[in-house]
Amino acid sequence: MIIIIFLAILISLDMFLKVYREKKGLKNKKFITFNKDNLNQWMNLTKKERYNLSKKDSSSYLNKRKVLLDQIRKEYKIISKGEKN
Repeated sequence: MIIIIFLAILISLDMFLKVYREKKGLKNKKFITFNKDNLNQWMNLTKKERYNLSKKDSSSYLNKRKVLLDQIRKEYKIISKGEKN
C-alpha cells in the first residue's frame, strides 16, 4: 500500500515538473525575427529584450554572410582555374 502511494506521488510530481518546464519554456521563447506581423509584440518588449533579439539577428546575419562569401570565393577560384586551362 505504501509503495502504491509513493508511486502516485512520484508520478504526480513528474507531471507537475513537466507542465512547469513547458510554461517556463514558452515564456522565454517569444519570437525570433522581426516582421510586419509581430510588430506589436516587438514594441511590447522591453528595451533590453529588443536589444538582445537584434543582437542575435545581427550575429546570425553576419555568420550567414561569411559562409556565403566563402562559397563565392571557392566558386570564383574554381572558375578562374578552369579559364586558365
